[in-house]
Amino acid sequence: MKLLQQLCQIHAPSGNEQKMSEFLLNYINDQKSTWRHMPRVLHGNGFQDCILLVFGTPRSAIFAHMDSIGFTVRYGRQLVKIGGPDVANGYRLVGEDAQGRIECSLQYNEAEGEVQYVYDREIERGTELVFKSDFRETEETVQCCYLDNRLGVWSALQVAQTLEHGIIAFSSWEEHGGGSVSYLSRYIHEKYGVTQALVSDITWVTEGVQAGRGVAISLRDSLIPRRAYVQRIIGIAKESGISFQLEVEGAGGSDAKELQRSDYPWDWCFVGAPEDNVHTPDEIVHKKDIESMVALYKVLMEKL
Repeated sequence: MKLLQQLCQIHAPSGNEQKMSEFLLNYINDQKSTWRHMPRVLHGNGFQDCILLVFGTPRSAIFAHMDSIGFTVRYGRQLVKIGGPDVANGYRLVGEDAQGRIECSLQYNEAEGEVQYVYDREIERGTELVFKSDFRETEETVQCCYLDNRLGVWSALQVAQTLEHGIIAFSSWEEHGGGSVSYLSRYIHEKYGVTQALVSDITWVTEGVQAGRGVAISLRDSLIPRRAYVQRIIGIAKESGISFQLEVEGAGGSDAKELQRSDYPWDWCFVGAPEDNVHTPDEIVHKKDIESMVALYKVLMEKL
């Protein structure tokens, strides 16, 4: 869990994924020689802060977004949301401007719907603030801000250790409207002919999806994937014996929205561990669900 803890501490709100991209590139370059198969690492010009790992002759691609929710400093101590963070009085926020490191608290006026920061000086406008990382681990759970989606990134890195054929795409901006998957999916399809995708992201604990009962395979959220493809995934999951749950929701989205709206015939399915305390500093995930997520991804990338 040390790697996951490191990932949760990196400042990478939507639109400013540079530090996360640099960390991942350093990690990949350090570790790839120990992986069973050596990937081609694509990044830089044409990819902005995104990264592609290409293994062998790929048939399927994993998409995992690197960014997090957070806040942008406006004027008069006002905060503008990045994505959909929860707001509550007293949340600890961290960031940095030209005057130095910042640790402040959030103040929420529910009647006015106004979100502000409390600090001993005015923070430079445009500064991004994110939840302060407080990583907690027990025998059964891990808990911290930004398990969505640092855990999806972590899971993809575990899959990379043994992956023979496939692509892992680390994307940007997912929490605040997306954008990068559009050009990543175009490049992947035109260069490698791949049109099968798995979305390595974190979903919600609900009345129908419980913590500790396995990774969730989503039948739908605000979008509906092609049923034949999802049924193939469910069939592979059943044969594997790995614990999983089926999810049905009417709201929410992921990197899949850009695959769904692509000009190319992408099939996609969201496969991810469920978390509680969504978009708060205290997101929590059961370790059994983490284990089944990694195990199922390894099987799916082999079988699809």
